[in-house]
Amino acid sequence: MGNMYGDWLKAQRETEGLTQQQLADRAVMTRSHIAHIEAGRRVPSKEDARRLDRALNTGNVLSSFLPQDEVAIADYFESVLVLEQQAVMIREFALAYFPGILQMERYARAVLGSAFPPVSEEECDRRVVTRLERAKILEDPVAPIVWALLDETLLRRPVASGDIMAEQIMHVVQLTEAGRVRAHVMPFGAGLHPLMDGMLTLMWFEDQPPLAYGEGLWTGKLHDSPPVVRQLQHRYDLALSDALPLKESLALLRATAKEYGHHG
Repeated sequence: MGNMYGDWLKAQRETEGLTQQQLADRAVMTRSHIAHIEAGRRVPSKEDARRLDRALNTGNVLSSFLPQDEVAIADYFESVLVLEQQAVMIREFALAYFPGILQMERYARAVLGSAFPPVSEEECDRRVVTRLERAKILEDPVAPIVWALLDETLLRRPVASGDIMAEQIMHVVQLTEAGRVRAHVMPFGAGLHPLMDGMLTLMWFEDQPPLAYGEGLWTGKLHDSPPVVRQLQHRYDLALSDALPLKESLALLRATAKEYGHHG
C-alpha cells in the first residue's frame, strides 16, 4: 500500500481546512495518531477509519480503502520494524527461533542463511544487518520494557551449531540477569497452551492504542482491532501463567547452554 492511505487522508484533511489537531478532536483520536497514519507509520483500525470518514464527511471511502485483512509478511513487517522503535513495552512469544530483537549475529546468520529458496551471501548480510539494527533498541537501559516468553522447543532444536546455540542462550541469560529483559520458558511439561499456533509480538505505546503482530508460515498479520488485540493479550497472560518462574527459567537456560557446550 506504501503511504497512499496517509497521503490521501492528509489531502482530505487539508481540503476540509483542518489541522491534525482539529481532525483529531473531531474523530476523537490523538493528534500524534493522525500524524503517524499520515506519515505511513500506522495503519488505522476499522474503527479509526469509520471515525475519520465521519469527521471528514467522506462516506465510507476511508473505511473501504483499508488494506485487506490477509497481508503477506513482506508487505507488513516494514511497519512492524518502525513500531518496535516506538514501543514503550514489547512482549514476545517465540516458538521456533529466538525473537529477532534478542538475536546475536552468528545465530541470526545461521537462521537467515537457511532460507529457501537460497539467498546470496550479500542478501543474507543485508538481512543480518537489518535484524541486528532491531536489537539496538536494547541499548537504551530502560525503554522499551521487554518480556520474552520462550517455548522450550526453540531451546531444544539446534538450528545452529552447539557453540552458537550456547552463545545465543547465554546472551538472553545475561540480558535477563542484568534486568534489561524478562525471560520465561514455556516447558514441554506445560502441554497444550494458548500460543502454540505461532509467534506473537504485543506492543504498547505512550499515546497510541496497543498492537499485536502474529506470524506463521509465509504469513504475518498486524492486528489493531481492540477486541482482537485484547484477546491476544489475554492469551499471552494465560500462557505466561503456565511458564516457569524467572529463577527456574534462568536455570533451564543455563543448563541448556551447558549441554550445547558452553563452559564458564
